[in-house]
Amino acid sequence: MKRLPLRLALLEATRTLDEAGVASPRTDAELIAAHVLGVERGRLPLVPLVDPPVVEAIRQLVAERAKRVPLQYLTGEAVVGGVSVQVGPGVFIPRPETELLLEWGLKLLKGREHPVVVDLCTGSGALALAVAEARPDAVVYAVDNDPSALAWARHNADLRAEAGDTPIRLYSGDVTDDTVFAELDGLVDLVLCNPPYVPEGTPVPPEVADYDPPHAVFAPEDGLGIIRHVVTMAARLLRPGGGVAIEHDETHAHSVPPLLEVRRVLTDVTTHKDLAGRPRFVTARRV
Repeated sequence: MKRLPLRLALLEATRTLDEAGVASPRTDAELIAAHVLGVERGRLPLVPLVDPPVVEAIRQLVAERAKRVPLQYLTGEAVVGGVSVQVGPGVFIPRPETELLLEWGLKLLKGREHPVVVDLCTGSGALALAVAEARPDAVVYAVDNDPSALAWARHNADLRAEAGDTPIRLYSGDVTDDTVFAELDGLVDLVLCNPPYVPEGTPVPPEVADYDPPHAVFAPEDGLGIIRHVVTMAARLLRPGGGVAIEHDETHAHSVPPLLEVRRVLTDVTTHKDLAGRPRFVTARRV
C-alpha cells in the first residue's frame, strides 16, 4: 500500500472547508488530521506520509465539517486552558475567545492561597475544570440551570476526577435567583461567567444556529438580560480584592461596563478584546 503525503491531504481539506465558508479552514483541517492520527496538531510536520485509509478518514470528517457540523462534534471534545472536555448535543461548545477570560482570572489568583472560585452558567464545565487544573488548591464551584448542560458538566467532571484531577463542586441553579450561593456571599476570590449574551434575532453561523442550544446563546434585553443578574450576583459574592470577568457580545462594548460601574462595590472596570481584536469581555474588582 503506497503511502501518501499528508501535506496534499491538508491542502485538499483546506480548500474544501474554505469553499464551504468555514471561518478557519486551515486550522480545522489540521485539527481534523491531528484527531485522526492521534497526535497533537503541532506534531503534524513530523508525519510526512500517511496510509490511504488515514487520508480517507480525514476526507470523511472534512466532508462533515463542510456541512458546517461543529468541529468539536467531529472530534468529540473542546479544549479550554489545556483541559479537554467532551461536548455534544445539548451543551454550548466553548470558543477559543474564552481562553483570554480564563487567563485574566488565573492572573488575578496569583499569590492567593486556596482561592474560592465560582463559574456561573458553566455549560460543559470547561472554565471551572480549567481553573481546577491550573489551581489544584482552589475550591471551584460551578452552576447551570439546564439539566442537559449539567449532565455534560458532571460527565466531564467525573472524567477529570477519575484521572486524579481536583474535583469541582457542581450545582443546579439559576443566576436570576438571588439565593444561589448565598452561603458564599463575600467569600469568593473570582467569579467567571460566559453567559448567554447574543441579542435575540441576531444572525449566527450554522454551527451555532443548528447545534448550540438557543437558550445558551441568546438573551433578552438586547443580550443583556442574563448579564445584569450576573453583575448583581458577582457584587454580592466577591470578597474585597476579588474579581469578576464576564464575556459579552462585541456590540456590548458600551453597554456592559456601565452595568458594573454603577455598583459602588466594584472598581477598576476594564474592557478586553478577543483574539480578533473585538471587545469581548469585561472585568472588575471588589472594593
